[in-house]
Amino acid sequence: MNLPILHLKKHEERRLKVGHLWVFSNEVDTARSPLASFSPGDQAVVVSARGQALGVGYVNPGSLILARICDQNPGARLGRDWLRERIAQALALREALFPRPYYRMVFGEGDHLPGLVVDRYADVLSVQLLTAGMERLRQDVLDVLDELVRPRAVLLKGDVRSRQLEGLPLEVVAAKGEVPDEVEVLEGEGLYRASLASGQKTGWFYDQRPNRLAILPLCKGRRVLDVFSYVGALGVGAALAGASEAVCVDASGAAVEHVAANAARNNVSQKVRAVKADAQDFLEEMAAKGERFDVISLDPPAFVKRKKDLDHGMGAYHTVNKLAARLLTPDGFLLTASCSQHMEEQQFQRLIVSALAGKRRSQLVWRGGQGPDHPVHPAMPETAYLKSLLFRVTAAHASGDGHSPNP
Repeated sequence: MNLPILHLKKHEERRLKVGHLWVFSNEVDTARSPLASFSPGDQAVVVSARGQALGVGYVNPGSLILARICDQNPGARLGRDWLRERIAQALALREALFPRPYYRMVFGEGDHLPGLVVDRYADVLSVQLLTAGMERLRQDVLDVLDELVRPRAVLLKGDVRSRQLEGLPLEVVAAKGEVPDEVEVLEGEGLYRASLASGQKTGWFYDQRPNRLAILPLCKGRRVLDVFSYVGALGVGAALAGASEAVCVDASGAAVEHVAANAARNNVSQKVRAVKADAQDFLEEMAAKGERFDVISLDPPAFVKRKKDLDHGMGAYHTVNKLAARLLTPDGFLLTASCSQHMEEQQFQRLIVSALAGKRRSQLVWRGGQGPDHPVHPAMPETAYLKSLLFRVTAAHASGDGHSPNP
């Protein structure tokens, strides 16, 4: 089968030759490759202005990311056999990393499978087909997943904005079996349940798992505040690790109900308090009451969803971190995160340092990121989206004015 050609403008192949997978609409020679000749999801061979074939991908003429290269072999064809090889490679990595089948099994471009995300909850899968090209391969994707892991149930979780940008309908449908309302997740010493169809994203935030687990040893005997807690993985985990108290705060009533249920499931209800509240309002209220916590976690949603939102989003991150810092006990710990792709790690670090500035000293003691089941494509910084920083915030000099006390 001969595929159509997508011709690039002069010099637009440089980024792609080192492995980047995205072709933007302004990089295409539309005189030689009229966009009207393509339908969403069509496969094409991407070719430089000099005629060098750069690989095979799929095209969506209505998207800013016009094409996504899936294979650098111009002879490759995207179908069941191709998917089987790529998904099997992704699965092999997870099986080498994790002793239990709870992980992100496919992470889009990070696994060289643009537009496909699969989360695994033992024998239940949550699948996102995020692009027109991957939507075209829907049945092949489902067949390969069935062949490789034999799930009893598969949910197509297509309720995300990126599908709208691709001209695809929003839908959440069962693709196989009787999809449960909730799935069980094993993390650390805890057993949790999360909503699948109605939950956030694909139901669970596997990307933050290593950061949650890393902070648990610091929680023993301490008072912990988990803001933007979702279903309580960190707060309940802290209680299991010996925290004296864990307060979990989320604006979602459903999430707060899950926190309480997960605390009961793990026999730590006496240590866990679930609060439905706006994060900023809650932090301000706690400060006014003089409340203090030894360990605070901030895991907000992406405040910077688009580049044009950067200034506003940075202000939001600064505000919640500054408020949280006011609640820390001397020598307290702040674990703070950003999943905003458009904010670089150094930008985020400078912002947090600014929020912590004042009469107290801070130390950056640990850097984290997304878990290894969210592998980073080395040529695509866009795939390294999660930043997680652990600060120790210490008391200033006894005089409180930043100067040494008089002898």
